[in-house]
Amino acid sequence: MKNETRTATSTKQIHLTRRSPQYWRVVRRILEGAHDKKQEEAMNTNKVRSNDATKDASGKVDMKLEVDIIPVSDVDRSKRFYERLGWRFDDDVSPLDGLRIVQFTPPGSGCSVTFGKGITAAAPGSAEGALVVCDIEAAHNELVGRGIDATDVWHGPPFPPEARQPGPDPERTSYASFFSFNDPDGNTWLVQEVTTRLPGRI
Repeated sequence: MKNETRTATSTKQIHLTRRSPQYWRVVRRILEGAHDKKQEEAMNTNKVRSNDATKDASGKVDMKLEVDIIPVSDVDRSKRFYERLGWRFDDDVSPLDGLRIVQFTPPGSGCSVTFGKGITAAAPGSAEGALVVCDIEAAHNELVGRGIDATDVWHGPPFPPEARQPGPDPERTSYASFFSFNDPDGNTWLVQEVTTRLPGRI
């Protein structure tokens, strides 16, 4: 493995190879730190909730999805887009040469979205994610009002597209109404209205 070198900069950035174990340890600490930071701001405390590492009735340890990494081609352009969505900006750090991590969190979400440089080999535009809202029409109107090019609201199965029917579900049945939008790279976000959860779901 190539020798790691250090350069004297104001931030004392460490230049590491992509394959270095230390590189991934740093990435992990940054992701964990960014999420802990936004959790602390939301709770106004640095204490971990008592159920964050508990087991359920079956004895399984809780595993909470907290970070979703999406591939982008232009970090600054993507940052402007997710700011325009109204998502909370959590962090933008470049601790290593060739590494940049930007993180946003959708309103009310326990999972953050991360993108940047040097953190994924996936092709920009290949990601698909899902967002849940309690009022599909209000959410659609808000995003369109922010200048987001969202599809019209539809109901019925989300896939295949041929099965979709225009407008929200006439009965406003939970899980039945949708719209979608793409970020500048074509990463797709499917928005679904959920008003009543199925049994056993949070």
